Amino acid sequence: MNLLLFSPEDLQQDATLSVRNRQHRHVREILKANVGDSLKVGAINGNTGTGKVLASGASTTTLAIELNSPPPAALPLKLVLALPRPKMMRRILQTVASLGIKEIHLINSYRVDKSFWQTPWLEADAIREQFILGLEQCGDTLLPTIQLHKRFKPFVEDLLPAIAANTQALVAHPHEADPCPVSLTEATTLAIGPEGGFIPYEIDKLAACGFTPVSLGPRILRVETAIPVLVSRLFTHF
Repeated sequence: MNLLLFSPEDLQQDATLSVRNRQHRHVREILKANVGDSLKVGAINGNTGTGKVLASGASTTTLAIELNSPPPAALPLKLVLALPRPKMMRRILQTVASLGIKEIHLINSYRVDKSFWQTPWLEADAIREQFILGLEQCGDTLLPTIQLHKRFKPFVEDLLPAIAANTQALVAHPHEADPCPVSLTEATTLAIGPEGGFIPYEIDKLAACGFTPVSLGPRILRVETAIPVLVSRLFTHF
C-alpha cells in the first residue's frame, strides 16, 4: 500500500481520520508507523496529501489529514475486455486500476464461458474493493467506472460506436494483424478478447466499428499479462 485511500465522508470536521481493519493492520504491522510519522494518503476521487499519525491503538490508527496535491493523470484509454476467468478477476481489476485506466467495459465473447457471469467477483462491492487496492498500489485516487455487457452483438452494434467515437480504435489479435503501435498520444479505445483472441466473426464485427487488429507478435499471452504489455507499448510516455 503506497497510498492510504479513504472515503471523504470518513474524514471528521477536525480533519482527522480513523482507520481500522486492513488499513490499520498495514499501517501498524507493515509500515510500522509510530505517532508523529507521516503517511501518504488520498481521498477517493479527490486529492492526495499526508496523514500524520496522532494515535495508534490495538484496533485503530488516527491521523491528521492534509490534502494538497492532485492525483496522477488518467490514461487516455478506454478498455473493452472480454470477461476473464473468475480466478483472475481480482488481479486484473487491480492491474487495470493501477495502470490509470478509468473506463472499462466487460463484454461477452464466444470463448467466454457462460458461468463466468455468475462469479461473485462481479458484484459492485467486490469490484470496488479491487479497484481500491489497485489505486493504493499506484498512488491514485480516481475510481474507474465499469460496465457489464452480457450480449456481444448488441453491445458492438448499439453501444460501441459511441464509446469509441473520436478515439483510435484497436483490437488486440494474435493472428494476421498489424504490429501494435507505439507511443500514442491520442485517446484510444482498446479491445482485448479472451485468451486465444476473438473469433473471426467477432473481429469482423469490431472491424465494422472501425477497430484495427494489432498484434504483439506470435506469442499468445494470458489476459493478465497482455493488458500491461499492451498499455506500456501504446503509452510509453505515461
